[in-house]
Amino acid sequence: MNAPTSRPPGGVSRRTALTGLAAGAGSLALPGTGTAHAAPAAPSPSATAAEPAPGAMELFADPGFNFAGLLALGAAGMRASEVGEVLTAVNAVNAAGLSEQSYTDTFRAWGDRLAAPPAGGRHGGDVPPQTGRFRSLRAAQYYAQALFYVLGTTSPADEKAVYLAGRAAWDAFTRLCSPAVVRAKVPYGGTHLPVWFFRPDGPARRRPTVILTNGSDGQNVDMWTYGVSAALDRGWNALVYDGPGQGQLLFVEEIPFTTRWEEVVAPLVDWLVPRGDVDAARIALTGLSMGGNLVARAAAFEHRLAAVVCEPGCVSPWLGFDKELRDIVTPDKAQTNRVWNEEVLPELPPQLAFTVKKRFEIFDRQALRQARAGKVLTDLWTPAQVAIGLDITKLVARIKAPTLVLDYDFEQFYPGQPRQMYDLLRSPREYVKMTEATGAQLHCSPMAPQQHCDVVFDWLDGTLRPDRS
Repeated sequence: MNAPTSRPPGGVSRRTALTGLAAGAGSLALPGTGTAHAAPAAPSPSATAAEPAPGAMELFADPGFNFAGLLALGAAGMRASEVGEVLTAVNAVNAAGLSEQSYTDTFRAWGDRLAAPPAGGRHGGDVPPQTGRFRSLRAAQYYAQALFYVLGTTSPADEKAVYLAGRAAWDAFTRLCSPAVVRAKVPYGGTHLPVWFFRPDGPARRRPTVILTNGSDGQNVDMWTYGVSAALDRGWNALVYDGPGQGQLLFVEEIPFTTRWEEVVAPLVDWLVPRGDVDAARIALTGLSMGGNLVARAAAFEHRLAAVVCEPGCVSPWLGFDKELRDIVTPDKAQTNRVWNEEVLPELPPQLAFTVKKRFEIFDRQALRQARAGKVLTDLWTPAQVAIGLDITKLVARIKAPTLVLDYDFEQFYPGQPRQMYDLLRSPREYVKMTEATGAQLHCSPMAPQQHCDVVFDWLDGTLRPDRS
């Protein structure tokens, strides 16, 4: 674990911290100068832009809400949302006045609507499996949208209930898939990792398999959009799972992120290898958003992996936090928490309070419980140590598997870090930048998941083709 960032001489005043956090909350990264397959010189990994980056379109005036809305809209390309439903929800949110409350209420209502059987209709209320399948997937999407902002509402304690509604919709979707999705519980520590194993149509045989890893706030529906659908189309198996800090383990069991993701991936590989429908020599691991950090860490230790994809490359999630907040954290726990509680917390505006709750609940059980009680964490130091401990700068060179590193024009969370990871790699490697020219800009290409999957699976197919030694 790396040492925390030291406080600059003279300390961080309350005004400095609040001003910096407010500025950083909506700031996005400047665009890179390279094109796809080029590896341009990178800015400092912690650099931020003076102006917000453009999305493919503006749904909301606030860039954070706009990014979330673009993710929901872009998922329509994989049948994980409906353009008309999303735009109707967007109009309703804007008409009510954009806020965490209006966003959560609107998308939660859409989830409820699609999770319930349609009234009457030509089938007398019975929903054909194919219709029910994708209604459930869209419901999972809209619940996921509500889940992200529920801590900023008047009912933050609803977080678990909103998660469970989305999980029920996801499970309903997987029950209606054909071939049947294999559901399992893989032992991990003192609990189990919930697993969903998707298989393509076709004859039973050993197939290449991708393990799809979420980031810090994605849900399983995002793994369908950014991997499962494309994998099945190409004859691959796909495994989706919840790890610590994610899904069931976070929202139900209250288990936060671990800094040792190899201990999460190893039992998944153990579960896959003996299966008769898995080619054990062609198991790939992908990581979306902060998952790009997690899978790189895992690959540094788990050498049964045949390929790794980081979407994007991320060597230090801690650098994705605003510098003013990072400067508060010192090696001294008592001093850090004193400054936080006495100088910053009393004047934290509501929107920033929500951001802090959301960003730290994944790293610490106490922070999660306080957030659900409508309170901002009082111990900043402890969850910060987990975020700091995710730094893999010294581990990237240990990766042996071929690795694809994605980057994005206007990458707003980890600017410069994809190039940094690429430069640190010693295994066969490739760097691809998703560009504004094709509408694939911003973190994870929210408006272009089909392009995103084409890049990833074209590379995986080429890297793991059977005739390649």
